[in-house]
Amino acid sequence: MASEAAPRAVAADEVAGGQFRYFDYVMAAFVAVLLLSNVLGAGKRAVIDLPFFGPWPFGAGILFFPIAYVIGDVLTEVYGYARARRCIWAGFGALLFMVCMSWIVVALPPDAGWEGQAAYEAVFGQVPRIVFASMMAFWAGEFVNSYVLARMKVWTQGRALWSRTIGSTVVGQGVDSLLFYPLAFLGAPGWTAEQVWWVLVTQWVLKVSWEVLLTPFTYLVVGWLKRREGVDVYDQATDFSPFRSAV
Repeated sequence: MASEAAPRAVAADEVAGGQFRYFDYVMAAFVAVLLLSNVLGAGKRAVIDLPFFGPWPFGAGILFFPIAYVIGDVLTEVYGYARARRCIWAGFGALLFMVCMSWIVVALPPDAGWEGQAAYEAVFGQVPRIVFASMMAFWAGEFVNSYVLARMKVWTQGRALWSRTIGSTVVGQGVDSLLFYPLAFLGAPGWTAEQVWWVLVTQWVLKVSWEVLLTPFTYLVVGWLKRREGVDVYDQATDFSPFRSAV
């Protein structure tokens, strides 16, 4: 039976590369949520009727994309910044492949008897400007999120997990939103500057609110993983460059 002993606090550079049992599964979950939220969520605009506010349209992806940030918090909290960095690059590479594959598949001439080309183009025919904005925002936002959480963990000496998961999301999602919405929509036909900033702020608030609501779940997952892995990683002497490949 696997040990459930209390995790041992260690510096990130003291942990052997093959020591973790569940890291690969968490990384796979991170990449899967990231891809699916961009493929399935980004293609649909939904609307709900809110009391006192009336109809409120939103991109369906907002329901799931913030989960990638939650998993990013778990990765940094449990495994440290360097391993979270590997997952961010894996996610970025997967997004890049998805974009290339989408463009190629949509561009391929359809067979005369196939009637799904228009639907395919509507869902997967991504606008290059929005794709570029999405990828840059994800890359910068996730790295900022991971950095802030790792630094706060050292500052708080591992206490008050909620403060660093929420605090890092406030900053990371702030960077994500500040990059994505202006890059994607500022100056675009049908978008005024006021609309861009209004959507930016409301979407940022919603993403952070998701993090707050999921805090109990984050506590459960982090606690379970730390007990199962047997360590509690602190980034006390970590090189925080996003371009470093070593753990």
